[in-house]
Amino acid sequence: MATKDDERAARLKAALRDNLRRRKAQARGRADDAPDAPSEPEPEAQPPRKR
Repeated sequence: MATKDDERAARLKAALRDNLRRRKAQARGRADDAPDAPSEPEPEAQPPRKR
C-alpha cells in the first residue's frame, strides 16, 4: 500500500511543480506585454458642482 501512496505523492509533486512553472511563465508574459502605465486608469476630472 505504501507504494501507491509514494506514486501518488510523486505525481502530486510533479503536477504542482508543472503548475508553478506555468503560472510563472504566464506572469512573465503579462509583465512583458504590459505598458508602463498604472494598473488602474486615473479617474476623470469632474466638472465643478453648481450650487
